[in-house]
Amino acid sequence: MGSSRLPNKVMMSVLGKPLLGWMLDRLALSQKIDDIIIATTTESHDDQIANFANRVGCRIFRGSENDVLDRYYQAACMVMPDAIARLTADCPLIDPMVVDRVVTEYSIGRWDFVSNTEPLPSSWPDGMDVSVFKFDALVRAWKQAQKPSEREHVTFHFWNNPQIFRCKRIEHETDISRYRLTLDYPEDFKVIEAIIQHFGGEDLSAIIRVSMTDIITYLDNNRDIFKLNQKFFSGIGWMPSLKRDKKLGF
Repeated sequence: MGSSRLPNKVMMSVLGKPLLGWMLDRLALSQKIDDIIIATTTESHDDQIANFANRVGCRIFRGSENDVLDRYYQAACMVMPDAIARLTADCPLIDPMVVDRVVTEYSIGRWDFVSNTEPLPSSWPDGMDVSVFKFDALVRAWKQAQKPSEREHVTFHFWNNPQIFRCKRIEHETDISRYRLTLDYPEDFKVIEAIIQHFGGEDLSAIIRVSMTDIITYLDNNRDIFKLNQKFFSGIGWMPSLKRDKKLGF
């Protein structure tokens, strides 16, 4: 909720539901995720997130605002999973099929860390970010990471140390990084709002099922919507500076 560029962004509402709620509903369609934990902070401005999680029956963990790596570790310890799929709540249109694809690649068993976006630049739309890593690898990162950047950004320690962790990035078949589906600026909200209103206007459950491909087709056919947030795209993949905002993590 303390985003510097777009305060309260994950609880902004479209069609009567906060964007965080739309994201949770979409993730519920994943075939590879067993449990969801919202990992937010102990700051009072995040009480609204905690109250929403309790209202919809989602697990919640509250930890450090700046040491996000510790927040992830402590949240994972609630369930002691084999692996964690990391998503950020400024990706409300995340496609559960994309999540399952990354989890499936991880499940082959050769990797400690698999991502479709990291390290940058990515060939996927900003807003389809998924990282999957072993719980044991998270424990090692939690113990070893010393740099402030590696404490604030959960996955930095993994792909900054390929000699320690077996890492893989999944590329999309074609470069579709020009489509921006993340939530950092008011213009991003306008794009996401238009997408949700288009697909969910007559049937609210439809937006839960819409795929990344469906969304891209809609943007291709509605260039005025596509162009709303294009000034934040560098032309060579994501702009790394856009990813420095503090994230609400799952």
